[in-house]
Amino acid sequence: MRKNLKKYQQYIFLLAFAIITLLSLAFGFQPGKTVVTNFTQSFIEMITFIPFLFIIVGLFDVWVPKEKIEKHIGRESGVKGIVLAIILAMLQAGPLYGAFPVAYMLYHKGASIRNIFIYLGAFSTLKIPMLGIEIGYLGIQFTLARTLVSLPLFIGIGYLMEWYFTDKDFKINKLG
Repeated sequence: MRKNLKKYQQYIFLLAFAIITLLSLAFGFQPGKTVVTNFTQSFIEMITFIPFLFIIVGLFDVWVPKEKIEKHIGRESGVKGIVLAIILAMLQAGPLYGAFPVAYMLYHKGASIRNIFIYLGAFSTLKIPMLGIEIGYLGIQFTLARTLVSLPLFIGIGYLMEWYFTDKDFKINKLG
């Protein structure tokens, strides 16, 4: 009995949260209404975005040979690989959860761990549409200062993660 409870322990919290949210919605409690509204909006956004994302990732998998990824952003790519990972992240659009399938595909195709973490960091803060909005609201000086602080941090984190994950055995299910 205890093994089964431990096995499903992660779902108990989720189920309790869902029940409490639905009860608060049924009794007209404002936080329940807010949670359901936000969940519905996020769910609709994800359902409309994710199919196109997987189509693009699938086309990337088929059209871009593994050798090109290994050569340009693999372990031996150096500074050129870092720059290409940042440019790739800057040119994409969409929410952060859209970067993870691309990061997985890059890893699957032979990109270095360093460049994958740099890509994820740059994707979260340096997308061109987001930079334009940031410049409009906060000014070019703030955007440049934030970029000059965050970019070296992401590069440092990439190197740190590459050092940490070197010689680790990953159990990743292959797509094909």
